[in-house]
Amino acid sequence: MKKRIDLHTHSIFSDGALLPSEIARRAQVLNHSAVAITDHVDASNIECVGKVINAVKDIKDNWDIEIIPGAEITHAPAEIIDKLAHQAKKFGAEIVIVHGETIIEPVIEGTNWSAVNCPEIDILAHPGLITVEEVEMAKENNIALEISSRRGHCLGNGHVAKLAVEVGADLVVDTDTHMPGDLISYEMAYKVALGAGLRDDEIKKALKDNPERILKNKGLLK
Repeated sequence: MKKRIDLHTHSIFSDGALLPSEIARRAQVLNHSAVAITDHVDASNIECVGKVINAVKDIKDNWDIEIIPGAEITHAPAEIIDKLAHQAKKFGAEIVIVHGETIIEPVIEGTNWSAVNCPEIDILAHPGLITVEEVEMAKENNIALEISSRRGHCLGNGHVAKLAVEVGADLVVDTDTHMPGDLISYEMAYKVALGAGLRDDEIKKALKDNPERILKNKGLLK
């Protein structure tokens, strides 16, 4: 089995069903080298990043898997995304994601644009019907766009993949895990990327090269 990296999961500290330790254990069984815990945040609970950090050291010290504390800015006013991203980093988030304009939720218009204009953001999750201009800005600011395996959010995968490939923006494949069984193997992630219309070389970048680059740039992966 090839090693897998998933940079978008949720624990009990937002709307997930799993403790950080269970996310780590399930990911380890599925041969993950790294998994980020990116609970939903806005200005009311952004300090919850610290709760994940408390569990991270014990997991790292005892299991062969990299656990990364992060945050997903969710349904916040587009105008404060930059402020929240800086606050999340201040509280210890290593990975900062923005909950993009998925076609199945009433995410406020302008969220994608604010996210791709903020260099503190690492990933724009499930960005739905993202525009060419937004994809170009994501490329300029080294922000990866997400191909999602999550039900509903995956409906925009083909559009996102097509524009990202045309523009040359980075893609990653994440699960947006909330429940037991949401995490997937490298092989299943490959199928999700293939279903989005990516070629073999593009899939390798999305599954391996791009997530590894994100973590290596932060000193989180050797």
